[in-house]
Amino acid sequence: MLRLGPLTVLAGPSGSGKTSALRAYDALARLGGGAELGAVFPDPTACVPERARPDAQHRRGFRIGCTADGAAGRVHLDVAVQAEPELRIVGERLTADGVVLLETALRDPGRRAVQAAWHTAGSASVTRAPLPDDRLGTPLLPLRVAGKTDGQRRVLAAAEQMVVALRSVFPCDPRPGRMRDPVPTGSGRLLGGCDNLADVLWRTRAECGRRHAQFVTAVRAGCAGPVADVLAEPALGGTVRALLDRGDGHRTGLARLGHGELRYLALALVLFTGPGVLAVDPAGEVPAALQTLTVLADGFDRGLDVRQRAELLRLAARMCDRGHIRLVAAVADASWVAAAVGEAGAAGAAGADGAGETGGVTVVHLNP
Repeated sequence: MLRLGPLTVLAGPSGSGKTSALRAYDALARLGGGAELGAVFPDPTACVPERARPDAQHRRGFRIGCTADGAAGRVHLDVAVQAEPELRIVGERLTADGVVLLETALRDPGRRAVQAAWHTAGSASVTRAPLPDDRLGTPLLPLRVAGKTDGQRRVLAAAEQMVVALRSVFPCDPRPGRMRDPVPTGSGRLLGGCDNLADVLWRTRAECGRRHAQFVTAVRAGCAGPVADVLAEPALGGTVRALLDRGDGHRTGLARLGHGELRYLALALVLFTGPGVLAVDPAGEVPAALQTLTVLADGFDRGLDVRQRAELLRLAARMCDRGHIRLVAAVADASWVAAAVGEAGAAGAAGADGAGETGGVTVVHLNP
């Protein structure tokens, strides 16, 4: 189990599981939002442990899960997925403080359904009904549970806490090669690869002057040469292109920026924005002021120099401290994290789960 804080750095060499952990988080988030199993796992056999042997029915699969703390207590979700011979959810368990609130199991392989039982605490201790085997059961509970008894209300509270915790996840891995060219104007919602960064700047620069000024200050700290502004302007064919205003009448197109500068600029923009700008599925039942966005950044420091990665981590720490964004970042080596966030010495002492606190940053060390 990996312990995640508002700002978490997963550190370890290639093959230690950093990318797998981020992909599992993203998969749970999409399932929590109601996505169909096949859309979340287009190649499910790639998720099966390499040495896993099929059972007597030639079935192989994998398990994923998470824990969410909140008003409903510590709620744990565990999901068993069958990858072979066909993709389906074969088991799901939702528990809170040791009490099983929802449990599903595949009873009849010939039916495209699992048998579900959820806590009732009324005239009957549990309610039983079939649920589909291609979607997560937890986000379906509000449609099936009436909430008339204390037990039912506890089930609903736990399910809501888990779904809200999983929603609004934004996997981000900027691709500089696609950020250099003009892009068509569109929704102004940033894609995970930040390909349409110019379109987003075209929209956001005028929406909040204070936030944009802070973004420009951050870009100034991570890009070479003077930076007076970051903006977008119309180009040919109904497209827009992003530029750095150097403040002396000269403007530099993104095509001239280095790989690290572009990744730094894109990640800084992500940290300054929110669910209304990023292409995520926000939890509609949560007021906008209380929305929390979780950014998943694999290869967080890829292509960045020492100064850029330190500036970006300090920016992430400030934004996460405000409470409206969370970041889970993967790096090969976290030896620089302590100095970047202003703490003396090496990363915090690791606990039993391999996690330690360093200046407000949770560092989780993974080993192959």
